[in-house]
Amino acid sequence: MKLRIEILRDVGACLNPFGAFLLLQGLETLSLRAQRHSDNALALARYLEQHEKVAWVSFVGLESHPSHQLALKTLREGTFCGVLSFGVKNGKDAAVGSKVVDSLKLASNLANVGDAKTLVIHPATTTHQQLSEEEQLSSGVSSDLIRVRPSLSIHKSENSGSDGVRFDAGVGRD
Repeated sequence: MKLRIEILRDVGACLNPFGAFLLLQGLETLSLRAQRHSDNALALARYLEQHEKVAWVSFVGLESHPSHQLALKTLREGTFCGVLSFGVKNGKDAAVGSKVVDSLKLASNLANVGDAKTLVIHPATTTHQQLSEEEQLSSGVSSDLIRVRPSLSIHKSENSGSDGVRFDAGVGRD
């Protein structure tokens, strides 16, 4: 009884053989996928940093980030993170950021990060909507904040080596 109630609750059940196989397959390619996410996030961050309708970009891989030098010392060479944040200009009204996210065509409006596709979320109107504006700000969520986890694949274009040009459609709308 103790095994069933306490151990299974605390540790979890055993994986079935196929589930264990899939987990091992995923672990074997995890570092490659993490590197690709990091590379694509850096390319997108650089694109957004130059975009006229983007107020700010927060990504530790950018030289302009306050913790960039620390990241160079502590993280694996050339690998930073797979998630970035940016703020849209004139985004004091949360509806502006939400409109940008809703207008994107290639990105999915999701909160999870464990996916191969590009995920975008506007925290002020989704994950943090139950908080007051003061509580949102104290947790680092501003009304113009948009979080992005770029996909594993790169959508080539003349303007950008990343999904950046796809974001142009959403950020560029009035």
